Order: sequence, then C-alpha cells, then structure tokens
Amino acid sequence: MTDTASASTPERQPAGTAAGPFEIGIFTFGELTRSVDGALVPPEKRLADVLEWARVADQSGLDVFGVGEHHRPDFAISSPQLLLSAAAVQTERIRLTSTVTVLSSSDPVRIHEDFAMVDLLSHGRAELTAGRGAYTESFPLFGQDLSRYDEYFDDRLDLLRKIREQNPVTWQGSTREPLDAAGVWPRPLQEKLPVWIAVGGTPASVVRAGRLGLPTYFAILGAPERFQRLAQLYRASAAEAGVQPDRLGVTSHFYVAETSQQARDTFYPYYASYIGQNMPQAGHLDRASFDAWGSARGALFVGSPAEIVEKILWEHEMFGHSRFLAQVGLGGLPQAETLRSIELLATEVLPQVRKALAGR
Repeated sequence: MTDTASASTPERQPAGTAAGPFEIGIFTFGELTRSVDGALVPPEKRLADVLEWARVADQSGLDVFGVGEHHRPDFAISSPQLLLSAAAVQTERIRLTSTVTVLSSSDPVRIHEDFAMVDLLSHGRAELTAGRGAYTESFPLFGQDLSRYDEYFDDRLDLLRKIREQNPVTWQGSTREPLDAAGVWPRPLQEKLPVWIAVGGTPASVVRAGRLGLPTYFAILGAPERFQRLAQLYRASAAEAGVQPDRLGVTSHFYVAETSQQARDTFYPYYASYIGQNMPQAGHLDRASFDAWGSARGALFVGSPAEIVEKILWEHEMFGHSRFLAQVGLGGLPQAETLRSIELLATEVLPQVRKALAGR
C-alpha cells in the first residue's frame, strides 16, 4: 500500500500562487427549502435559478461561482460537475468550482476526468473542492462502509493528487483497485487542475491541508474568532512541511441589500425558514438571535454593502484569507432579491474590499 495523503509528498507551489487581488464569489447547494408560504421549489426551477445566478455573477464581475453536492430530497444538485458544465458554456470569465465534491464516496479517476472536461468547456476556469461531506447519505448509497470515513478520504485524495501530477499513473491504495500505468483522459487545459480542501473546523484537517500545500476553505457558521487559531495552524503546518502555504478561503451565509434595515427585514423570514429546515438542531431562529448572528462580529453576513465590506475586512485581519464565497439564495429567497444581492456584492462590495486591501 502506498502512503496515504497525510504522509504524501507536499505540493511545491510556484512562486506567487497566493498573490493577486482578493477574490469574491458565490456558491449554493441548490437547496429546495420551502418558502415562507410553504411551497417547495421544484428542482427544475431551482437548477434554472442557479444557472441564472452564475450568468449574473459572471456579467457583474464576481470571481468565483460554486455548487455543492448532496444526495437528499431537499437538494437539487447531486453532481456539481454536471451543473458546472452547463455554467461553463453560459459564462465567459468566472472561475467554476465545486463546493464541495464528496471525494470520500467518489472515484478520483472519474472526478478528474469530469472536471477536466469542465476545464476544457470553460477554457481553463475549472476548480474542485474536496471534502468529506457534512452529510453521510452518500456512503450507504454507493455501498461504502461509514466506519472507514477517514480512510476513504485520505486514500482518494492521495490518488487524486497523483492523477494531477502523472499520466499515465501508477498507484496502490486501500479503498479501490490499484492502477498500473493507467492513462486518465482527457487532461485539463490548465497545467494542473486546482484542488481545494474544505474543512469545517477540525484541526487535523487543517494540518493535513497545510502539510500538503493545498488551498483551504473555512466554512464559518459559528464564532469567526475561533477560526483564527486554525488559520495560524494551517500556515504553521505548511512551514513545518517546508512548503509555501497556499490560499485560504472563507465561506458564509449571505444577503446584502441597499440598506441594513432592508437587508435584515427582507432576509429574516427566509433565513429562519432555512435554519428550521436545514439546521433543525439550532432550533427556532427568533429575530433577536438573527440580529445577533448578523452583527458586526457575528458569522452571518447580512446588511448593507458598507457593513459587508467592514466584516470581510475584519475577518481578513484575523485570517489573512484571499477569497470570500457567499452562500446565496437561502430559504426560498425570491429570485429577484437573490439576483440583486449578487449584483451588489459584485458592484458595491468587491471594489471597496480590493481598494481597502490595496491601501494597507
């Protein structure tokens, strides 16, 4: 058996990989959350909505568009690469990524082939984000043993990284059949398909990403301050492994409107519905708790463009991240409000964040 990803050779990043302007984008899991009137969004409508989000984000000047993977009745997207392929031919410049691909229950050969095709269709704009998955429904669905949760991810991340580096590829692991000088086609237009790692706050996951020199996302749903230590751990782990730490990204729930009061009044009923249906362990979200979550130091990004700018800059001081992804369209929020929020993020928030960071 070859070494798993936790002990594999770190990736030597070319100089300047982490350089460049601060990036802002949007993402979604394609939730089918019931709206405040109790109606369930049909999956075909949700997919059409999501593609429109991609087009508007691209036209407005955002940097990244992402979709995540679930295998549940309350989500419309089971294959990020399939939807990203559709987005590839409807957009021109925005980067297209998964947020996330559940690598533990996927075949890395097929994943690399699929995302290479997205890369070719988009003329070099594809990325993927590998994760274990916040839900575990894919394991029984694809006949996998949940007790090998960590083993699957380590083993398959190791193979995915090997496929990026070699073709043909020879590999042996513990969770699938070995490969002996196997060709994996097609190859992406980019020299190497970008792979990010999504972590939910587990130190071991942060250490792994740092040691491997892979860019990493923090999904911030709790107190943002607790992730500051993880950002330090990520960079320290990279330094210990002798690699240049790559980019950090931050993801958060999001809605922006012209004024703070408008944003909060509009978003609250939809977000409370989302929390009740998708995060029932949190209980009923009353207005006071919503306002606290959306405060200047809370995890929820809701407010005016100026408030969103200030919160991004505050988190940047803590994390030093270079990408912010906003999760949009939550709780059955109407399409018009979602599209306006995307436009404001691109035209009011992004320029001000870049200007402020350039002046520091």
